[in-house]
Formats: sequence, structure tokens, C-alpha cells
Amino acid sequence: MVRTRTAIAAAVAALAAGAAAGVVGYAVAGGDDSTPTASSATPVAAPAVSSTLSVGEIYKRAHDGVVEITADSSGSSDSPFPFGGGGSGQAQAQGSGFVYDRDGHVVTNEHVVGGAGSITVTFADGSKHSATVVGTDPSTDLAVLKVDASSSKLHPLALGDSGSVAVGDGVVAISSPFGLDETVTSGIVSARNRTIRSQSSYSISGAIQTDAAINHGNSGGPLLDLKGDVIGVNSQIESESGGNDGVGFAIPSNTVRSVVEQIVSGKKVEHAYLGVYVETPQNGSGARVARVTSKSPAADAGLQTGDVITQVDGQTISGPDDLTSAITSKQPGDEVTLTLLRGGDTKTLKVTLKTRPS
Repeated sequence: MVRTRTAIAAAVAALAAGAAAGVVGYAVAGGDDSTPTASSATPVAAPAVSSTLSVGEIYKRAHDGVVEITADSSGSSDSPFPFGGGGSGQAQAQGSGFVYDRDGHVVTNEHVVGGAGSITVTFADGSKHSATVVGTDPSTDLAVLKVDASSSKLHPLALGDSGSVAVGDGVVAISSPFGLDETVTSGIVSARNRTIRSQSSYSISGAIQTDAAINHGNSGGPLLDLKGDVIGVNSQIESESGGNDGVGFAIPSNTVRSVVEQIVSGKKVEHAYLGVYVETPQNGSGARVARVTSKSPAADAGLQTGDVITQVDGQTISGPDDLTSAITSKQPGDEVTLTLLRGGDTKTLKVTLKTRPS
């Protein structure tokens, strides 16, 4: 059976006949932008912790900041909810999230709430509050919600540094798989710097791979390190069965921090865009261009199918993931120098990156 990487929002009710499943896999450099509404807030940092905590201690420290999210939508053939219904009628999807600050901002996955007509956030004490979408960034599969709740309900979780995460580090996930709220699983970081693809088909670089049990409904919930800090937002699983097979993926917290800060401050989320589909060359290293998107920066610069990109601004590109990371680190408007192999000859091209289209 072919393994697929699948978004992990769960359809908890479907009052219509079927919706397309959200299947995702490795991708290449590209993206999307969104226009969030204005808001101002400062996340509240958790108290410093000098040593690692047990799973039970992490749960006690963090569980009040984890929420369950239920999103209702008028079902249609292009329903945003994977594993849900389709056609006409009502569909409901369930995921998770966490409190970002004391102004009532909540972070989750875009695929949990995209296209929803109404959203309900359930706190750890069982209280329910309606939520509005402040903004989304489909290309990183992140969304920010706003709830009007008393300060006693709001327990922000601190964002850690995903760049300092090492393979073998212990991790804990707290969320609501299958609607089972306050579920805790633990494991290790089984790999770093994976590249996953959002449902808008753009690459998300730097993803954290974990063997902590991640299932449908975990979408949007936090992946925590052993200090209790959020190092990722659980987003996808790789599975042959459709369930947890021991490989889950989280959007890294450094990406979360950048995107969420822009959304909360009312800025337009922008990402650099090259405009190529790439693959691993049959022989050697680099990123082979499989297709050039028309009217893209790559097309304007003269990149061709079959070119093998070996460097970006002098940085060695060993494979497609390296190219994705290199472009992701840039800003729209940046000029980059690509070194490539074409027909046995080495060439250089200068490319001015643009903003990812929707």
C-alpha cells in the first residue's frame, strides 16, 4: 500500500455524502499569502525551567493552555475538511490548538478551520467559546483564532526554539485525537529538517518528525519539549493504514513564531517564491528542475526543465529539501544567484524572488 502524508483534522460529524481527503507529500519551493485582520498582542512567556520535566509534570504545566477546536461548514464538493463529507449539507471537523497570549489568540492548523462558518473552542475546564479567524497562512498550514474569554481561562504556552531541537530529544503531544480531549502521548524527535507540503501544495521546510503517537484530531495541537515549551504544531502523519504508524510531523516553532507574529500584528504574511517543481537527480546531488511555473521568477530568469541547481548564493544544495530551505530563508524582492548544471556545463543565473501566489 502506498504511504501518504495526511493532514490530521478529524471529521467528527458529516451530515452529507463525502468530501475529498487531504493527502499531501514532499514538495518544492513555493507558497501562498494571506491578509489577516489587525490586532495587537504580546505572547506571555512561561516561567523559565532549568531542567527537564517528566511527562506528567509537562501535562500539569501545559494542559490548561491546550484547546479542542470544532469547526462547522456548509458542506460542498470542495469542503476544506479532510476525512469529512462532501456534496451539500453540513460538515463538522475537529482539531486542537493552544493559547498564544492573554489577549485570547489561539494557534491551530489552517486545514482545521479553513472555510468554516462557525468555530467553537473548548478549554480544559470544558467551557466553550465561539471563535473568529484573525488570519490564516495556507502555505504554512497555520491559523490564528480569537476568543473572547476571561483571563482565568487563558493560559498561554511559550514557544521554544525549534532550531535547537536534536534527534533523540524527548517530546510530548497534548491534544484531542478523535475528540478525546486532554490526551497525552510522548516519544522522541526521530528526525529534523523534513520538508512537508501544505494543502495549498507549497513546501514547509524544517518540519520535526516524531514517533509520539499523532492521530486524526491532533491537528493544530502543540508538540512540547521536556521543558514544556512548544517546539512545533502537529500537522501531518505518514501512514499506510490512515492511522498513526509512528511517523508524525510538526510545523517548527520558529516558523510558527514568524507567521503568527505577522498575523497578530495585522501584517500580510509573505513568503519568497521561486516557482519550480524539483526532484532528486538520478545521479549526483542537487535539485533537478522537473517543471518551471509560467510567469514565475524562475521562468523570467531562464531556468529550464532538466537544470540541476547545485548552489544558492554559494550555499551547496544537496537535494530538493536544501533548495526549499534556502528559498524559504529569503524575502520577496531578494536577488539570489543560482549555480546550476545544464547539459554538462556549469551556469549561473540571477533570480529576483517574488511573493508566493495563492
